[in-house]
Amino acid sequence: MKYLVVSDIHGVSAGAEAVLSAYEKHRPDAVLCLGDVLYHGPRNGVPGGYDPVLVMEKLNPLWHDIICVRGNCDAEVDDMVLRFPVMGLYNILLLGRRRIVMSHGHIYGPQNLPEMLPGDVFLSGHTHVPTADAVDGVYLLNPGSVSLPKGGHPCTYAVLDEEGFTVFTAEHEEYMHIDFQGENQAE
Repeated sequence: MKYLVVSDIHGVSAGAEAVLSAYEKHRPDAVLCLGDVLYHGPRNGVPGGYDPVLVMEKLNPLWHDIICVRGNCDAEVDDMVLRFPVMGLYNILLLGRRRIVMSHGHIYGPQNLPEMLPGDVFLSGHTHVPTADAVDGVYLLNPGSVSLPKGGHPCTYAVLDEEGFTVFTAEHEEYMHIDFQGENQAE
């Protein structure tokens, strides 16, 4: 399995374009969206290219491939206009024998993890800062933001597969990587 991992589009049309471009380039089995899809949020100024209707129009045709969780800027109305569900606080998937727990990061996050086993993968967004780290055998991964990066980082997305996690810039240049080692301890 190969997953395209994106977060924090925040209604920016260039962010949606970056998702589509990455989707075409990497041909993933599914897109894991970590929330904050349409609204820019009260902490962010209105970004250039802010067009939630256009973002919706670009992402809705991929409805069958998008697995999304709710970000702190997502609302029930988003669930009405997007063809994929966006209101779940978390989701759990499998990648080979590894569990993937995906959450936006504002409730469950690297500082407040749900129960996890060594070898598990925790995906979160929210900070707009890409991260590829392992703590106590749990992989803590954040694709950054395709629209509103913070901390001096470029716009980024990631690809997750059984070998590891690679963060790419919106121009598809490798930016950060972590290899998975060992197997999940759960039998």
